[in-house]
Amino acid sequence: MINEIKKDAQDRMEKSVEALKNQISKVRTGRASPSLLDGISIEYYGASTPLRQIANVVAEDARTLAITVFDRSMTAAVEKAIMASDLGLNPSSAGTIIRVPLPPLTEERRKDLIKVVRGEAEQGRVAVRNIRRDANDKVKALLKDKEISEDEERRSQDDIQKLTDTFIKKVDEALANKEAELMDF
Repeated sequence: MINEIKKDAQDRMEKSVEALKNQISKVRTGRASPSLLDGISIEYYGASTPLRQIANVVAEDARTLAITVFDRSMTAAVEKAIMASDLGLNPSSAGTIIRVPLPPLTEERRKDLIKVVRGEAEQGRVAVRNIRRDANDKVKALLKDKEISEDEERRSQDDIQKLTDTFIKKVDEALANKEAELMDF
């Protein structure tokens, strides 16, 4: 029973850290990355379709993304969707290929982005702590129902705390990596 609680807590903490990494990967750095456009959807035959399903996105060089749309008639719609996004990008089409140059980030914008990333990391830490609290509550319920001893409860809470510390360290590592990436010129 206790092992199930620990395993559940560990799985949920791993998902929280993955969600954080996914969230901060969307924060734009000066480098071109195809994942930057993952959040963009285009109206395609009446359905909102992710850009990845109707086009191929590649990093042409460190500052340019190249998008090859599978259906040529959708090129203008893809351009409009990129311009309408909150990424602040200006695509230009050259025949079948849309090029998206990434402007270099200013020092002020970098600091703003670091604040955003730190906020996301704090939300990740809070999520991990909430999972710890849930797991500890379940262990206390087992103690209350006299299914485990006080020693087992104490040991379980220590294990859950060690798990929490491990995942908070992973959150901090992800934050440090993203900050370094943002400040890299």
